[in-house]
Amino acid sequence: MEASTAELEGAVEQYRSELVGYCYRMLGSPFEAEDAVQEALVRAWRGVHRFEGRAALRSWLYRIATNVCLDMLGSRERRVRPVDLGPAQEPVFENLHERAEATWILPAPDPADVAVSRDTIRLAFVAALQQLPPKQRAALILCEVLQWRASEVAELLESSVASVNSALQRARSTLSSSELPARDTTYDEELLARYVAAFEAYDLDALASVIREDASQSMPPYDMWLEGRDDMFAWWVGPGIGCRDSRVLPAGRANGFPAYGQYKPGPDGGHEPWALQVVELAGGKVAEITFFLDTERLFPIFGLPLDLGA
Repeated sequence: MEASTAELEGAVEQYRSELVGYCYRMLGSPFEAEDAVQEALVRAWRGVHRFEGRAALRSWLYRIATNVCLDMLGSRERRVRPVDLGPAQEPVFENLHERAEATWILPAPDPADVAVSRDTIRLAFVAALQQLPPKQRAALILCEVLQWRASEVAELLESSVASVNSALQRARSTLSSSELPARDTTYDEELLARYVAAFEAYDLDALASVIREDASQSMPPYDMWLEGRDDMFAWWVGPGIGCRDSRVLPAGRANGFPAYGQYKPGPDGGHEPWALQVVELAGGKVAEITFFLDTERLFPIFGLPLDLGA
C-alpha cells in the first residue's frame, strides 16, 4: 500500500526536528544538517510512490536521511574543534591562523530531542563522532543515542545484525580513547549572570572569581586555542583588547550549554556582532569558552540581531 500525500506530510511535520538532530550529529554542522534533511525530504517526495508500507514512515525517512549524509560525507575531511589539531598555543597574534569553514564543528541550538541526553549533543561528543567512519557513526548514533534495535539499524543500513554489532564494537573502541571532559549538567544561573556582568565590565578580578584556573578558550575559524586562565586573560588584554566594553546577550542553549551573543564596540559608537559564546561549566565555574566568529550565519539561528544600533 502506497503512502498517501497526507501521511508523508504528517511524517515530515512530526519527524523533521529529530531528523535535523540526527543529521547534525552525523555532519557536525547545523547548516549541513538542514541541507541534508531538505534533500532527504525532496527524495522522499519523489519516491513516495515506491513506499510500500513495509517499514514505518519514520524508519523510511531515516534511511533516506542516512543515505543523504553518507553521500555528503564522501571522502571529505572530518570536522574538528581547535583542540583536536594540536597543543595549546601562546596568546600572541602571530598564532592566529584561519581555516576554512568546513574544518570546524559548528554549534547548533538544542534540538527538540535534547531530552535523549545532553551529553549526546556536546561539542566534544559531536567532534568525537566525526572520528568514526560514516556507517559506524550512523550505527552508533541510531543504537546508542536514539535507542534503535540492532535489527532496525541493520534493515536501515541494508546490512546484517552481526555487521551492525561489529560496527558498534569498533565505534565504542574508537570513542573510548576520546574521553569527554567532565562538565556540569545543571547550571548556576547566578554564576552565569556574574560571568556576563564581569565580561561586559572587563573586570579581570571578577572574571577570575568565576573562571577556572585551568579553563580554555578557542575561536573558530582560527585554529589557535588557549589553555589556562592566565593565557586567556593575556589574550583578552593584549590582541583581544577590542572586546573591552562588549555587550553580551543571552541566546538560549547551544549543544546543551549556555550561549551568548557578544557584540563588541564598532567604529560608529554602536556595537557590532563579534562572536557566539558557548560557555561550559565544571565544578561550579566556567571551564571552557568557545567564541564562534561566524556571526552572519550563526546569530540568526540563535535568534540574535545582527545590528544593535548606536
